[in-house]
Amino acid sequence: MSADADDTAAVGEHAAGPVTVITSTPDGQGYWRELWEGRELLGMMVWRDMVVRYKQTAMGLSWALVRPLATMLVFSLVFGKIAKLPSNGAPYALMVFAGLLPWLFFSATLSDGSNSVVGNANLVSKVYFPRLIIPLASVMVGLVDFVLALLVYLVMSFAYGMPPGLTILCLPLFLLQLCLLILGASLWVAAMSVWYRDYRHLLPVVLQLGVYLSPVGFASSVVPEQWRMLYALNPMVGIIGGFRWSLLGETQDLRLVEVILSLLVTLVMLWTGLRFFRRSEHHFSDAI
Repeated sequence: MSADADDTAAVGEHAAGPVTVITSTPDGQGYWRELWEGRELLGMMVWRDMVVRYKQTAMGLSWALVRPLATMLVFSLVFGKIAKLPSNGAPYALMVFAGLLPWLFFSATLSDGSNSVVGNANLVSKVYFPRLIIPLASVMVGLVDFVLALLVYLVMSFAYGMPPGLTILCLPLFLLQLCLLILGASLWVAAMSVWYRDYRHLLPVVLQLGVYLSPVGFASSVVPEQWRMLYALNPMVGIIGGFRWSLLGETQDLRLVEVILSLLVTLVMLWTGLRFFRRSEHHFSDAI
């Protein structure tokens, strides 16, 4: 009888399949492998968010183009025509659009990513999967809108007679840095929003101020020299400068020190965001 009992227990253990152990350490064994194995879920979430975003809209994906064009017109009028700020030899509309490309990607995706975990509460509370997939999906959805806006910029650049030169080959590097910054910031805000819903009200205010604290509607050269290093602590300064240099070439001022400082701030934001998110994600289902 004891032999039969042992055989039954062994069969039951085998039928139960592998056991997934969820740890609270940032580098839990197997986590990154699970993240890679969840790439199909990531693709499904990206497609779902894209469909939901433009579902039952008459203009569909065209809304991804209306916002940068409308903002460019307003900034060109206010800063270019009224304030008459310099554009460093480039058409003011192109200079503004080149700065809007990274900023609108940052602000829109961070807004979506900050509410991504709470917005998927039903999924988070019922099924285990690496929660990092959720903010990653927000970044990839925002990347689609960015590509559409970039195509519009390229059409405008040919219309103005200033198409990008060889410097555009560096654009993917600045785009990668921008994606990492968005992901790092989204991880922080998404995790904090699970416990403190105040962030959904605070973030729009911060982003509204950020558009004027970043060189979106004006060139960085208008900032007094003694404040340039302090100003560069805003990581978007180096990223926007890199975008403008990549798209408009040597007409735009690109300071290597500002780029390096921006990259360091980005990496710190990403590393701390990953650690905080990983330590927090196993408590999301309890807090939501």
